[in-house]
Amino acid sequence: MRVLVSGASGLIGTELRTQLGASGHTVARLVRREPRGSTEFRWDPAALSMDAAALDGVDAVINLSGASLARLPWTAGYRREILDSRVQATRTLTDAMRRRTTPPSVLLNASAVGIYGNRPHEVLTEDSAPGSDFLAKVVSVWESEASRAPEQTRVVTFRTGLVIARGGALKPLLPLAKVGLAGPLGKGTQGWPWVSLHDEAAAIVHLLTSPLSGPVNVVGPTPATANAVIRAVADALHRPFLLPVPEFVLTLALQDAARQLLLADQQVSASRLERDGFVFAHRTVAEAVAAMLRRP
Repeated sequence: MRVLVSGASGLIGTELRTQLGASGHTVARLVRREPRGSTEFRWDPAALSMDAAALDGVDAVINLSGASLARLPWTAGYRREILDSRVQATRTLTDAMRRRTTPPSVLLNASAVGIYGNRPHEVLTEDSAPGSDFLAKVVSVWESEASRAPEQTRVVTFRTGLVIARGGALKPLLPLAKVGLAGPLGKGTQGWPWVSLHDEAAAIVHLLTSPLSGPVNVVGPTPATANAVIRAVADALHRPFLLPVPEFVLTLALQDAARQLLLADQQVSASRLERDGFVFAHRTVAEAVAAMLRRP
């Protein structure tokens, strides 16, 4: 397939391009700078504009664009950027697709398990109702924008949790763990939906040719708590897991970002993806951490 990717130079996008190429797909990229070569096309999602030629011969579009949730704190201005960056990128793509006589047959649009909100003691599936906090509302609007794609286009919104990788949300944790400062965040018993970087990209490649549509949870198949994730990093680095950060300290410093990213309790099921035949390379968080540390 010929696949157009936005956010192709990011953490997930870089791994995805490698796996798409290995699977025999051709990748074109949307860029905000001057294009370098025939596989790059200029776009400006803030202005809702893109090079119409970017969709020529394209079978599928994968949208990974959106301001990082890991950038802290969430000031009022940055909360607006979190929302606007997702809405504008998705609307730019769906508007361009709607202008085509023959639009791409697939749109895979990034999404997040943040749509569920804080849901302790509940197994969350794609049929679970959305939460009511800031992040849940952002993701609901984001997915609604993706649904504006042409009716002949199969739309998948893949809901991702914590990606186990050297970048992203784990980036600030690794140096702390290396010097022995890792420990529980709050109670540490809150469920953290996670997925390895390899499996995140592999699941997206799988969804390209899957019959699935609508929301799909892309999370590891074995649930883990915050303590389990952080302890796995500390253990892999042969460092202690000792120093707790109390919940009130986190909420005082980070406010909503702490409550919705670090302290939210979610047990998200990947059963829909597994029933569709996807096989995880890393079934436990310890396996995902080991794979992360093997990567350069």
